[in-house]
Amino acid sequence: MDIYHIWFDLKPGTDERAFAKALPAFLDHMKSEGRIESWRMMRCKLGLRPDDVREFHIMIETRDLAQLDTAFRAAAARSGELDTLHFDANAMVTNIKFGLFRDWPDWDGAA
Repeated sequence: MDIYHIWFDLKPGTDERAFAKALPAFLDHMKSEGRIESWRMMRCKLGLRPDDVREFHIMIETRDLAQLDTAFRAAAARSGELDTLHFDANAMVTNIKFGLFRDWPDWDGAA
């Protein structure tokens, strides 16, 4: 599994409930099309985070880099329902940081 991480804050004045609907609409659509395997959204609790870590954290799991590439290409296509869903969620966030991680160890015979 490859896990694409996204850390971010909501833009000032953003309706949290609107975001809590917009992001699942986008990522559930990606999942239903087989572009991602799963995802989760988390929010910092009680302010317990390093200063440089954003308030929200999304983890998107893909089987491999090929599936992740397919998801990126779909999100970047700038057409259709997927683009609208992506724009709706993306328009509400700021201070975005990204990371790509994998399960480890990932070689055969790992104990």
